[in-house]
Amino acid sequence: MAEEDQIKECLECKIEIEGRIDKKFCSDYCRNLFNNKQNRDANKYVRNINNRLRKNRKILEQFCPAGKGVAHKDELLVEGFNFDYFTNIYTTKTGAKYFFCYDYGYLSLEDERFAIVKRGDYIK
Repeated sequence: MAEEDQIKECLECKIEIEGRIDKKFCSDYCRNLFNNKQNRDANKYVRNINNRLRKNRKILEQFCPAGKGVAHKDELLVEGFNFDYFTNIYTTKTGAKYFFCYDYGYLSLEDERFAIVKRGDYIK
């Protein structure tokens, strides 16, 4: 049977495809649906991490209304802050380490307190 005589089915909905020989889907809708199903697990993992980071950022923002603030570890935890998730670490010239969730960061102080800052032009 010649290649042009073969009947091809859409990989998503299984209806007969007309057109080019190398065509795999009957429509953009089926192509998008198929690819979204293929990437669902990877997308879910990334989505969950981004949701966690956004929640952390929102909590830091709450304790930092004027660009700077201080909060106790317990206050952050009550709000649902998770110290395992951050986007980057900024180390100052003196060796202090700020952990950032996007543009809001925190620095560990004494007595389980944290200095909270909003990233400014001075921190890159």
